[in-house]
Amino acid sequence: MTATAVRPDEAPAPREAGSLHRLWDRKLHRYPENGPRSLYLGITVLATIVLYYELYIAGAVATQIIAEFGISFTYFVFVSVIGNAVGAFASLFAGLADRWGRANLVVGGLLITGLLIALGLPHAPNAGVYTALFALLSFVEGIVLVATPALIRDFSPQVGRGVAMGFWTLGPVLGSLVVTTVSSTTLDDHPDWRWQFYVCGTAGLVVFVVALFGLRELSPALRDQLMVSMRDRALVEARAAGMDPEQALQGHWRQMLRFDVIGSAFAISIFLLLYYILVGFAVVYFATVYGYSEARANGLANWYWVTNAIALVVTGVLSDRFRVRKPFMIVGTVISIVGAVLFALAATDPDTGYYEIAVYFILSAAGGGMAYVAWMASFTETVERHNPAATATGLAIWGWLLRIVVTASLAVFTLVVPATSVLVDQGSRVQAIVDAHPAEVAVLSAIDPATSEALAADPTDVDALGAALGAVATQQGAGAEEAAAVTDAVRTRAPQLAAAQAVAPATLAALQVNPADPAAGAAAVGQIASALGIGADQATALLVSLGDPAVQADLALVQRYGTVLQEANAAIPADDLAYLAEHGEEVAAAAEENPHQWQTWWWVCVAGQVLFLPFVFVMAGRWSPRRARQDEQAHEEMVARELAALQQS
Repeated sequence: MTATAVRPDEAPAPREAGSLHRLWDRKLHRYPENGPRSLYLGITVLATIVLYYELYIAGAVATQIIAEFGISFTYFVFVSVIGNAVGAFASLFAGLADRWGRANLVVGGLLITGLLIALGLPHAPNAGVYTALFALLSFVEGIVLVATPALIRDFSPQVGRGVAMGFWTLGPVLGSLVVTTVSSTTLDDHPDWRWQFYVCGTAGLVVFVVALFGLRELSPALRDQLMVSMRDRALVEARAAGMDPEQALQGHWRQMLRFDVIGSAFAISIFLLLYYILVGFAVVYFATVYGYSEARANGLANWYWVTNAIALVVTGVLSDRFRVRKPFMIVGTVISIVGAVLFALAATDPDTGYYEIAVYFILSAAGGGMAYVAWMASFTETVERHNPAATATGLAIWGWLLRIVVTASLAVFTLVVPATSVLVDQGSRVQAIVDAHPAEVAVLSAIDPATSEALAADPTDVDALGAALGAVATQQGAGAEEAAAVTDAVRTRAPQLAAAQAVAPATLAALQVNPADPAAGAAAVGQIASALGIGADQATALLVSLGDPAVQADLALVQRYGTVLQEANAAIPADDLAYLAEHGEEVAAAAEENPHQWQTWWWVCVAGQVLFLPFVFVMAGRWSPRRARQDEQAHEEMVARELAALQQS
């Protein structure tokens, strides 16, 4: 890289332009003072927050969207899979920001995403259109969310990079926090899921207006250089006069395809598996495992996002103060793993309390925030080690790998937690039936599913009926002896039971008034013979046996619990009864398996964080604050020498 003999005070001045021209020509030809620089950084962070708010809003009302479009939970997950796959390749496209600039991509993206959220997605007529619009949203987000960290890098020298990246990484966290805060406080008053999209889209369009008039970016000649501290400003501006941006970008893709860039980008992607599942499915997890409402689940998630936000900023300040990133990545990862392990262990305990989970979230979020912000600062410095001009290219590779990993993990996720799909798809209706008929469902649920199936296939199956009424007796509070007596009575008194059911109610009433009534007796014999297909003599013998006190006692016992079973069946509408018969057992089994399946996934997330650790060692930066300060001092001496040489020439 060469520089002409240009003094800093002779660097090209910013071009004067009309106000309309400034809406698309956003280049700054001198490095801004701290005031304007902070403004541009603030707008970039604000844009990042609202972009993530837009990307994550669907997760807060996932159960409603699933019900609205009549889709399965698996379908809903694959909407995210498609979106992340599209966003992955959009991230590669964002590598063009090294040539085209960053600011216009951000401003245009804010307009498109705001309109999609406010007007497109909430008015999708069906699931197919919703999926297509979400894919378009993800494509734009994939571009913009590479351009924003590139802007942060451009406006933050390495000495202040930790703080700057701390605020940028607040984007996804505060975006998640805004989602959960707004939804948890407004869903009760505004239960329609579309209302959440209207609020989110409006916020996006407001930030678009702010960025349209306020966001600027460095010219290619300025941003293509390495800047360690603000004291490099004069030299950077002097060098810019003689730089050829196109020359600086020669071979930039090849320069970024290095193990330290690709390996560390992959490592942070698997590290963030826990974060991305919580963003998309925290509501579903707490609803299906703990029975939390959407508002309560989002309120619990707030503990994670608030803690994470604080950790990001505090760690950014500390890493700049000590001039190192790697120790914070290691310590943060260890803390995060402890929290994630405790959270995973609690997944199968339904008695785990709200605030106990909140403590685990605090640990995981604090460690995760510490590791992530230190990684983000270190990654941009790793990219600069190869070519400062190719920052957006390096970030594009990171964005692509991140979304590819998320895409693959979401696809695997549906295989790991299939019970959740059952609970989301069928569980809500089964639960509604249970809530409407709790006593009746309790009666029917007491019967073994195989017995219910046998009885439904053949109501005269004596063994099935005996087992069913024995189970009903137990459910109603009868002792083991009485339950066994009911089962035995059905089996031993089957002929008498059939005979009693064959006699017409009017005939039976007449016999109860006068057992010697010849007309009623003859009618009863005829009805029994006809119904059971037996002769008159056998029918007469059965009719006579009905008068035996022991038989009457057994039949009374059968009638008592048979009536309970009949009333339970009669109380539930036929279609609900059929739905319960078809899905009740499956939903009950899914409810039992669901916590264990989620626990398996949480262990996968823990493994991702463990695998992150070795990749810390390949990234740029010192371990020792003392050595880092020596490097900074040596750089300042080099800057002074080069600046003096330029001024002399």
